[in-house]
Amino acid sequence: MSTVLVTGASSGFGALAARALAQAGHIVYASMRDTGGRNAPKVAEAADWAAEHGRDLRTVELDVQSGESARAAVASILAEQPALDVVVHNAGHMVTGPAEAFSTEQYVQLYDINVLGAQRVNQAVLPHMRARRDGLLLWVGSTSTRGGTPPYLGPYFAAKAAMDALAASYSLEVARFGIETTIVVPGSFTSGTNHYAHAGHPADEAVVKEYDELYSGLMEQIGQRMQRLEPEGADVAEVARAIVAVVDTGKGHRPFRVHVDPTDDGAAVVNAVADRMRVEFLRRLELEDLLHPAQG
Repeated sequence: MSTVLVTGASSGFGALAARALAQAGHIVYASMRDTGGRNAPKVAEAADWAAEHGRDLRTVELDVQSGESARAAVASILAEQPALDVVVHNAGHMVTGPAEAFSTEQYVQLYDINVLGAQRVNQAVLPHMRARRDGLLLWVGSTSTRGGTPPYLGPYFAAKAAMDALAASYSLEVARFGIETTIVVPGSFTSGTNHYAHAGHPADEAVVKEYDELYSGLMEQIGQRMQRLEPEGADVAEVARAIVAVVDTGKGHRPFRVHVDPTDDGAAVVNAVADRMRVEFLRRLELEDLLHPAQG
């Protein structure tokens, strides 16, 4: 049994993973913003689910855009538990539209949520994990970082690519502290999450109109065609099950990367090559020990 913090757990992959981990017997803290306001119904839903299923699912206030909030959340967990074993970096935000039409401020906010948010949580939790010489950082990435990608999702794809690069670097830098890293890589699911429904849109509507002259209805076309590519029975809960499988695997035996991609956009193929080159280069540098967490 592990104590697990899941960021961005009010809905989507985060909510599904939090429940699946609790169902598997772990103590789970589902974090979200504004637990006393906008997300109060989500807090109540989680409590009702925990009572109904007899599982240990709790909620905690955590805004990944605030270092103070991240530190307070981790401190509150450690006040209740002897250790925090796993962090699932799931918090994120999607935007759709032509890349040119997004303001630089929108790009900054997107990177702040998807990339710097994970950094703030790491800075809050890693001192504890490093002191214990144990822990798991589990990052929820995206096949968009290396797979076939449609247009009109560029700012989001760029942020997820930055997150993936950060995760890969962190994996090497915390390995000697006994901390393990896995990147779970979901593909596109056309139902079961609120990614598209809650997606942000460009600030410059004039530029959007100019693009509409040649790209009118593009996002609708992409959605329809992605749905056709998705095999019948594709289940977004597979992502949660993959996360549980990683957490339940013994230390030192967890995979570096796990793909859950119903549309098969090619990311698994490209990542396999990139990850192999990463391993081979570290061997050439005589730093092969960084590929696995130190034991004991």
